[in-house]
Amino acid sequence: MNEMQLKYGCNPNQKPARIFMADGGSLPVVVLNGKPGYINFLDAFNSWQLVSELKENTGMVAAASFKHVSPAGAALGFPLDDVLRRMYHIAPDMALSPLACAYARARGADRMSSFGDWIALSDVCDVPTAKIIKNEVTDGIIAPGYEPQALEILKSKKGGNYNVVSIDPRYVPAAIEHKQVFGITFEQGRNDLKIDGRMLENIVTENKTLSDAQKRDLVLALITLKYTQSNSVCFVQDGQVIGVGAGQQSRIHCTRLAGQKADLWQLRHMPKVLDLPFRDDVAKPNRDNAIDVYLGDTPEDAIGEDVWAETFSRRPEPLSAEERKAWLAGVAGVCLGSDAFFPFGDNIERARRSGVTAIVEPGGSIRDQQVIDTCNKYGIVMAFCGLRLFHH
Repeated sequence: MNEMQLKYGCNPNQKPARIFMADGGSLPVVVLNGKPGYINFLDAFNSWQLVSELKENTGMVAAASFKHVSPAGAALGFPLDDVLRRMYHIAPDMALSPLACAYARARGADRMSSFGDWIALSDVCDVPTAKIIKNEVTDGIIAPGYEPQALEILKSKKGGNYNVVSIDPRYVPAAIEHKQVFGITFEQGRNDLKIDGRMLENIVTENKTLSDAQKRDLVLALITLKYTQSNSVCFVQDGQVIGVGAGQQSRIHCTRLAGQKADLWQLRHMPKVLDLPFRDDVAKPNRDNAIDVYLGDTPEDAIGEDVWAETFSRRPEPLSAEERKAWLAGVAGVCLGSDAFFPFGDNIERARRSGVTAIVEPGGSIRDQQVIDTCNKYGIVMAFCGLRLFHH
């Protein structure tokens, strides 16, 4: 099939809409269920590139959770411990494949942003992964294939209208890409840059030591940034994204946003948060929202005298500033990537407060030495990859 008609474009008033192959060839995708829209396909094609590159680079299965053409989370298929299962609302006895673990991690990075996400899987969707997806609010999925039972599980979502897309993993896009803005055609070479550990060889700080785990997480950050709306900064720990700051005009705002999300992910590990006394009839999205509010600046909106009973079986104790500070002070081993250079050391100061110990960024700022000096102040190791990763 050369083209596919869509209901509308980015908005209902934008008609007609379609995807098609301008060279007359066949589309590399097949819709197995549902009717994906314009934004769905933007998410699908960006997220597929991300997970397929992660798989190619690491040899591990990978998954991504996309919203509005940027990843809310991306992860490799490492097993989940008991704490992560509780954080991600997965029963302790539920059987998980590596692919299911990858998606649970990708979805779990920022569950508020992942509500209604588009999913990408690097490998054929198996039954354990489909069972996790079945219980989440999501718009659709793209994968190179589906086990028959997994496909039936997915088809049952949203009253039978869940979007399921299969992509040919052998598809290679043209070297030159085009898009139109305001009736004017833009042309550029496709960003086929290969990201791997060689980008971490130019270490510019006094600390020159990068562990294999740090190298893996820094590469994961760079590949994620390659498909994130710029400006962007990405925090990674233990093979999964834990905070993305995307589409900000200021680099420090990217770092603050990503750091805030990473901090919330860390705080969700606290026993006081894991043990919040939710009512049995409160759905997962409502629990996620309540946790987000509880950890935010206005916890009274979730645990105030007039509202707590809507969500909890008893009124929770608030999380004190001292408890929050003490928990975050113990966080370490976080990696950070930036899609362009840091112009000031304030980005490092903010990253350090979220437990960052390793950084990769392009370098090239007139204030590079100030940024390097700030890293040296805290013993942070930083590599200059020398290549910008803007994505628009």
